[in-house]
Parts: sequence; structure tokens; C-alpha cells
Amino acid sequence: MPRYKRYSYGQSRLIPISFSSQILAGTFEYALNYLIDNELDVSIFDHFYTNDETGAPAYDPAILLKIILYAYSRGIISSREIARQCEQNVVFMALSADTRPHFTTIAGFISKMGDEIIHLFRNVLLICDDMGLISKEMFAIDGCKLPSNASKEWSGTREDFDKKQRKMEKEIRRIVKRHKDLDVSAKGTDEYKREQKQVETLRKKTRKLKKWLAENDDKKSRAGNVVKSNITDNESAKMKSSHGVIQGYNGVAAVDAKHQVVVHAEAFGEAQENHLLKPMVKGVRNNFKAIRSHGTDVFKTAKLSADSGFHTEDNMEYLSIEKIDGYVADTLFRKRDPRFATAKRHKPKNNKKKAERFTPTDFIYDPETLTCICPAGCSLYLKNRNFHSRGHHAVAFQARESDCRSCRMKPRCLKDLKQKTPRQVHFFSGKTMAGYETYTDKMKRKIDSIKGRCLYSMRLATAEPVFGQIKWAKKLNRFTLRGEGKVNIQWKLYCIVHNIGKIIRYGPEFA
Repeated sequence: MPRYKRYSYGQSRLIPISFSSQILAGTFEYALNYLIDNELDVSIFDHFYTNDETGAPAYDPAILLKIILYAYSRGIISSREIARQCEQNVVFMALSADTRPHFTTIAGFISKMGDEIIHLFRNVLLICDDMGLISKEMFAIDGCKLPSNASKEWSGTREDFDKKQRKMEKEIRRIVKRHKDLDVSAKGTDEYKREQKQVETLRKKTRKLKKWLAENDDKKSRAGNVVKSNITDNESAKMKSSHGVIQGYNGVAAVDAKHQVVVHAEAFGEAQENHLLKPMVKGVRNNFKAIRSHGTDVFKTAKLSADSGFHTEDNMEYLSIEKIDGYVADTLFRKRDPRFATAKRHKPKNNKKKAERFTPTDFIYDPETLTCICPAGCSLYLKNRNFHSRGHHAVAFQARESDCRSCRMKPRCLKDLKQKTPRQVHFFSGKTMAGYETYTDKMKRKIDSIKGRCLYSMRLATAEPVFGQIKWAKKLNRFTLRGEGKVNIQWKLYCIVHNIGKIIRYGPEFA
């Protein structure tokens, strides 16, 4: 029979730990510890505390910053989990010098950051610039949509919430009436207790709805249209993502092409990106003016690229006025690209034959009387007699909802049978100005050139890996805070962690 060494899990051993020996050179924690102690200005947090004469001593902001950034680098977002790691993980113990801050202290420190996070981000950006990690030749702007700490089930307009409240109250009355009609013997059953608990839950939800309706109005878009609000976090927005419709924020970043250093980051509670180009350009400018005393405009030499989500006529005009060498794709960019000429043959074939959709030539249009009749014989009303589109004059007509709702030709007229808006038709008459070229046309001509396609192709390899690192390697799969201000803090902290990783890899002092 073989003999083995005896062992027992019941024994214990005291192991002395030197905290400084746990922070090994060449690791993320070593660079983080060095930068915060020697390079970053943590005195910006001093005004958080007023205990110089009275009160208990506070945790050093440098310690809190170290454990938060290290936790984010390891994909730990929860403040409770960060506090637990400070009690169990040797590296967290070493970074925190075994001070073990409470999770409420950690959460409060993150939430209180305002302008401090901007100064902190710029401090790290200055270090990256001093080390030559930023070329300032090409910036790529892109965004990633992440869920927030709010349920999309609590989204809607005031009308939706009012309807939901009435429905809940009706259900409460039904259950209460049913309970009144029960025998005394049936009131002690499990089903009775379960329904009583359901009534309490519904009453709690109705109180929540009543309070919100009493204190808030409908949320408006930039265009002035009513959009869905959210009771839990009204600054978040419903947005389409690769994982379906989410309730969340759009984390946008401007990235330098040399080593993928994030030069500006901001989170927005907007699904559409067409209004986000201007604030991102302004943010990049302000960051470089702040870290360089001479204040030269960085876009005098740097180019800018962005995808079609940022393309609008106003944005293209803005880039032209600001004299920014931009390369922003439009929605039809790929269709004009010769490399995608055979893309249709690779798509799965759909055997279902769709009826050919009606075109404006199928409508009877009289330019003298400005009348229009659809193929079903219904009259369309004149919506706009001086409509401009892509440098051309047009007359716009729209059908009445009552006519489209019951029309037998609806499948051939509307793109989607579920759409609520009726059919619109435009009849073009000529150019708005002789030889006039829109800013969109200029951008198309610029980006379709050989140089334009070459420079724009750099965007994908510049911005997308950053989001891959943050979302998958550092496990930021959702924002855990509520409110655009706090979410913006969390997004900037993650981008700071990403930039410190670049310092470790490419910085001459750490490489």
C-alpha cells in the first residue's frame, strides 16, 4: 500500500505580510501606486473634509482612489465587493495599507466627484502626453451603449404611467373584493396570503407612480417631442443596442490613433449620436488647452473621424466652420464603396416574395393645383410646399391616418405595417441654388477619395478596441450608478484605468 504525507485543514498558521513587498514592479498596482503617490494631484479632494479641528480622521483620498481604480481594472464595480476585497485580498490590503474602508465610504467618495474627476482625467492625460503616447494626428470618436441601474419596464410617458396606475388600482379592487366574499376558513390559506402580499406590492407601486406623476412632467427631446421618461433614473434613455433595447447611457470616447489613449470621455443619456459630436470636439479641445499652457488648438494638426451616427448636415457645417479636417461617414457610405459591391450575394435569401412598393410615380400629382391622389383614390393633404432636401426643392404630401388605417393597399404602400405614421410622398422640382453644394456633399466627395477611405479605415482599429477592453476585459457590462453626472464619473474612471494601462505598456518608465 502507498503511503502519503498526512495533512489537515483544521490547522492554522500565522503568516507575516509586508505590504510593500506585495506591490510588485511591472504590475498595474505598482504603476497605480506610484502615479497616485508621485504624479497625480489628490489635494483636489481636500475640500470634501472639514475635520481639521473636530471630528474623526477621514480615509486618505489617495487610498480610496487606489483601491477603486484597481478594483475597476479587475472588473469589480460593486462598492460592497471592493470593501470585501480589502478584507480578503492581499493586493487590496497592500494598496489600502489594511485600512479597510466601509462600502458606504467608497460609494460616497465616487458619487461626490464632480469637477475633481475632470482634473484627475487631465492629470493622467498629461502624463500620457509627456511620455509621447499621444500623436495628436488622428482622433476617432465613437460610443458604446450600456444598461444603467434602472429598469426599462418603468419607462413611459405620463399617459402610460397614468394608464398603468389605473390598471394596478383596478387589480387591487378586484383582489380586495374577492377576499371580502371569502369564508373565514379560506382567509388563512396560502393562496390568500400570497394575494395579500401581491396587494401590498401593487399599492407600493401605485404610490411610486402617483408621487412621480405629481412631481414630474413629460420628458422632451431636443426637437420638442415627448419621449419616454423613466421613474427610477429619468436622465437615462431607452436605446437600441446590439443586445436589444436597453435602458441606459451612451458612453462616448475620443481616442488617439497612436496607442489608443482616450483623450476625452463623456456619458450621455441620449440614444442618438448626431447631437454629440460638438460636445466631444469641445471636450477634446478643452482637455488639451488645460494640460498645455500655450493653449494651441489641437485640431490645427489633428484629423477627426467618426461613424455615420454622428453625420448630419449641421455637424458637417460645424466641422467646416471650425476648420477641422474631419472624416465622417454618411449612411450610404458602404453602398458607394466598391469593396461592398457584391455584399448582397452573401446575404441569406428570402424566399418570400414581397409586393412591389408604390413609388411617387404611382401617385397622381398636379403641380398647378398642388393636389395629390394615391393609388387607392384618396386625396393627400399638402404638408409642405417649400420642402428642401439635399439641395433640391420639393413639395411634400401626407396621407390621412384614417385613410391608411383601413386601406387594402397598405402592404404595398408602407414600409412596415406596424408603423403608426401614414404615407408621405415628395415631388422634386429642381435645385435650390445653381451650383450649390451642401456640406454633406462635400464630405461625401472627401471621404470617397482614396485618401479619405484610407484615413477613415483607421477609425475602426482606433476606437473599437478601447470599448472591447473596457466592456469585456474590465467587465463594465452596466453602469451601477444613477443620474448622468454619476454615470459620467464612472465612465471617466474606467477610461482613466484604460489610460493607466497604456502608460504601463508603452511608457518608458514602466515598459
